[in-house]
Amino acid sequence: MTRDVERLEPPRSGWDLHCHTAFSDGTETPRTMIARAAELGLHGVAITDHDTTSGWEEAEAAALEFGLPLVRGTEITAEDGRVSVHMLAYQYDPRSQTIAQLFASTRAARLERTKAMVELLSRDFPITWEDVQAQVREGGRTTIGRPHIADALVSAGVYANRSEAFADAVSATSRYYIPTPSPSTHEVVHAVGAAGGVILIAHAGGLNRNPVLLSDRQIEDLIDDGLDGLEVWHRDNPSEQRRRLLGICRRRGLLVTGGSDWHGKGKPNRLGENLTDDATVREIVDRGAITLVGGRSA
Repeated sequence: MTRDVERLEPPRSGWDLHCHTAFSDGTETPRTMIARAAELGLHGVAITDHDTTSGWEEAEAAALEFGLPLVRGTEITAEDGRVSVHMLAYQYDPRSQTIAQLFASTRAARLERTKAMVELLSRDFPITWEDVQAQVREGGRTTIGRPHIADALVSAGVYANRSEAFADAVSATSRYYIPTPSPSTHEVVHAVGAAGGVILIAHAGGLNRNPVLLSDRQIEDLIDDGLDGLEVWHRDNPSEQRRRLLGICRRRGLLVTGGSDWHGKGKPNRLGENLTDDATVREIVDRGAITLVGGRSA
């Protein structure tokens, strides 16, 4: 547990532990992410593309090039009852067969779901599967999802930007929406733990994401199973939810993290807008199965 459990505002300096690149639904390369983080004076950064480690190698090379420490991670899509949950896994061994199988099945499910959504949308909008594929920047190594549909709709002139598309046709409340078949949160906790990683729940208080949030009981059950922490400092967590999540972290001695959920040009989120303190990053690295890459230690 760190000092951030006692505060109601995020750290003013530190690490951005929630960033996406073109290997999932971001618009920039891992190298660009590292370069911009260095320019901003961040202490370090994490790569957390959806359900993949494909961008790790490029991010590692950039971390060494710019002398900026890198935490390696992944944002994993899961479900807990009626709630869609995003989970941040850090510093796990990517050679774990359990993790590899989890990602392979999730990516395959995402691909089929995205194709089905495009088929529905094509009845009312000038969009094809080929249009969506044209938005993919890293070929078969990219985790394809709704953001690529949004970008295709923007390219077709239907919307001005990705945010507009997500507020309408690509929204989770849209009649075109199809949920992603996902592993349970408990399966993810066990898989990441088996791979020697650290696992947290991302933006657990994001009311704009889910009409139903994880209850205290659901979070407590995950803690009992091995959950390490909660991402409290995130733009989607309103103040009352931050207080709630901090209360749980205080009671159970959890890690408290912050991240921007940066996607480059894909979202308004600014790199470094929410941060994690050095002591918490040091704890994540100490618990993890792999070492920190680049620059100084946390």
